[in-house]
Amino acid sequence: MANFEISALTKLYYSIGEVAKIFDVNASLLRFWEKEFDIQIAKKNKKGNRLYSVKEIAVIHTIYDFVKLQGYTIEGAKRALKGNHPIQLKEKDTNEIIIEQLEKIKEKLQQLKS
Repeated sequence: MANFEISALTKLYYSIGEVAKIFDVNASLLRFWEKEFDIQIAKKNKKGNRLYSVKEIAVIHTIYDFVKLQGYTIEGAKRALKGNHPIQLKEKDTNEIIIEQLEKIKEKLQQLKS
């Protein structure tokens, strides 16, 4: 996953292929996580293809972080997420994401100022 930032997402909805590309994983892994973590995909197109919102991508980002970056097992990641079904970002997670984004913006502004 190359320098992914939630703030970089500009569209309302993303296809499963686009989300898979963001995280550099297969679409089948996203479908697996959807079942394992009981992620509710709110929107599908007329063909039935999944359309992921930014909120759903943020949830996938959290799962990706636990499983791929921190090395959690699926069961360990479920425990770390405290079994929320359907899974949702906690307010703390959302605040952490916003703080990280603001820190990156601050760094960029300081670089431009120099």
